[in-house]
Order: sequence, then structure tokens, then C-alpha cells
Amino acid sequence: MMKYYFAPLEGISGCLYRNLHHQFFDGVDAYFAPFISTSHSTDKRKKEMRDILPENNPGVPLIPQLLSNNGELFLEYQEAIADLGYTEVNLNLGCPSKTVVAKRRGSGFLGDLDELHRFLDIIFNGKTIDISIKTRIGLHNSECFLELMEIYNEYPIKELTIHPRTQKDFYGGNPDMKLFQAGFAMSKNPVCYNGDLCTVEDVRRMEAEFPALSAIMIGRGMLKNPGLIGELKKQPPADLKKIKAFHDALRSGYTERLSGDKPVLFKMKEFWVYMGESCSEKEKTLKKIKKCQRLADYDVLAREMFGF
Repeated sequence: MMKYYFAPLEGISGCLYRNLHHQFFDGVDAYFAPFISTSHSTDKRKKEMRDILPENNPGVPLIPQLLSNNGELFLEYQEAIADLGYTEVNLNLGCPSKTVVAKRRGSGFLGDLDELHRFLDIIFNGKTIDISIKTRIGLHNSECFLELMEIYNEYPIKELTIHPRTQKDFYGGNPDMKLFQAGFAMSKNPVCYNGDLCTVEDVRRMEAEFPALSAIMIGRGMLKNPGLIGELKKQPPADLKKIKAFHDALRSGYTERLSGDKPVLFKMKEFWVYMGESCSEKEKTLKKIKKCQRLADYDVLAREMFGF
């Protein structure tokens, strides 16, 4: 049976968001946590690990993700993650952020396959829990992707999630489905697809074309429709009342955790960046939300968006 994952979204899908999503919407087989960047700093490690502590994710099927190009540090973090009770860690080789790429991490690591090969030797030889990988198809171009797949095939990867864009593509253009098909066909490891699936119809087309996929990972589509995976599992579409309850719980949660109107407004405006795509008839209110400077004003506008 196909599995459906909620993609890691830095700055969005932290423990508050995914706890509330798990509370209001059923069906997600696994939430992938936003990446933890490996560091020699004990204080930084402690701070970033807080997001994946079991007590902060009660009942949530969570898979931690690491961003690293240092094999020894990866293994140190892997042990800390295993000590928390996790049986899988995901390696991020897909993040296209320029600040990440500049440090040869995420998709930036794909620019040096020899070094990546050595890194994978270290982490797979020293692993004590399963390692899955989320990858793009290249850095500046995709010419090395099939060579990259040959490298991946040397290791017992729990699951290989392929986002068929290069780092240079960022999130623009169309995913390279021909290259994905070639990589999928040659993979010796289970493959999960990620990229531009925003509706039930999008996912069903992917399932029909690639029925042997082990899983499908959805990111922005889940922000546009938080009940999407539930619909894929034959549940009724999320009604406006449930989405408003989810919204209100997020608003309350961010207010408790953040100081002042500005950071809370930033989070709630981000909510509407995605949800607003299905509310084109309320474009004027959406514009007012974008310009809003006070939470009290935001609350009035949010009620206008929901209509109650």
C-alpha cells in the first residue's frame, strides 16, 4: 500500500505545526522534521534537537532529518537520535537554499560526487539505525544524476526520495520526469517521489504511472490543503470549520511561544500564502492580511477569510 509523507519545510513544519496537523487531520504515514544541521557546538545541537524530542511530538510518526557533510558528526548526531528512540534518520541532499549550498550541504554536496561517496562510506559503515536519503538530481545541471544513482545503489538506503529538480532550478520550472523515470528504474533501493504534487488528481496520476513507488512525499500541497493526505486515503475533504479550528490553534500556539505581534503575524501570513491560493475571490482581504501590522487587525481579517 502506498505511503504518504509530509515533507520537511524549514521554518514551517516544526513541532507545533505538525502536532496540531496530526491532531486535526488523519492519514500522514510519516512527518519528516525540518533538517538539523550538524555542528561541533553542544549548545547549538541541544537547541536544534529540542524540536524532535519525543515529549514534544507525542504520538506523531516522526523521522528526523540531518543536514551534514561531515561523516563523524553525522554519526554522533545519529547516536543522539537513536538514544531518543528513533529507528531512522534522513539525510538531506536536497535543500536548494543558497546559504546551505555555499557550505556544500544539502544539494550543494551534489557538486562533488567523490567527496559525497567518501561521506556515504563513513555513515553507512558506522550506522546503527536506518538511513534514508532525500536528494535532488544535481547541482547546476543533471548530467551527473545517473552516476549519482550508481553511488546510491552501493548502499542499503532505507528509502531514496527523489525530487527531480537541480539546485539551480530551486522550485521553478517543471520536475524532470524523464530523468526521474530513469533513476527510478535503476534504483536498487525503495524510491519515494517528491515534487509539485498539490491535488488528489496529481497524486493519482503519479501512482498510475509509477505503481511500484514505495511512497509519495508532499510539501507545498499539504500547506495548500492540509487534508490532502486524508483525501488520498478516502476520507472526506476537510471542511472550513476544521481548517479554521486548525488555524485558530496555530494562532494560539504561536502567540504562546513567540514574543510580540510581529513574529506571530509572520507565521500567520505564511499560512495564507498557501491557503490563500484557493481563496481568489477574497483577494482584497488577502492583500490586507499581507500588509497587516497588528494581531487584533489580523484576527478581524482572518474571520473575514473564513466567513464566520
